[in-house]
Amino acid sequence: MYRQNLAVLIAACAAIGVMAASPSVGFAEQTAPGTVNVPTGEVGLGSVELPRRVMADGRALAAGTYDLRVTADSADPDAPGQLAVLERWVEFRQGDEVKGREVVSIVPQSEIDSIAKSAPPGSGTSRVEMLKENEYLRVWVNQNNTHYFIHLVAG
Repeated sequence: MYRQNLAVLIAACAAIGVMAASPSVGFAEQTAPGTVNVPTGEVGLGSVELPRRVMADGRALAAGTYDLRVTADSADPDAPGQLAVLERWVEFRQGDEVKGREVVSIVPQSEIDSIAKSAPPGSGTSRVEMLKENEYLRVWVNQNNTHYFIHLVAG
């Protein structure tokens, strides 16, 4: 049983490595409960204005305008029950410099109604809003009807 589980784990890691190494922005169809079709390579999400200082990956990120870029790297450790392609890293960039990064949760259009309590931003736009008595800041980007959620601690 141990060898079988180890073989499955190695095969899964190899498959994820091949997907992450792909230089182009492609689409992956993976089967979870339903079919998931989201970009797997690097994805530019446009610019957002952060109205206040936040914490990103445990480090301070100053208020200001940032270009967002989703990397091909999945967030580690994997969350149980999640596909690696749906939990990745997003970089907060100013010019050519990466100022910070955080985990981004990717939600396909087919699943947005089951998790969103409010209407999503229009395709190609974003929304930045304070949550939970101004303790958290959420960046919600809708890029080609794929939704990207970034949750940051206000600080």
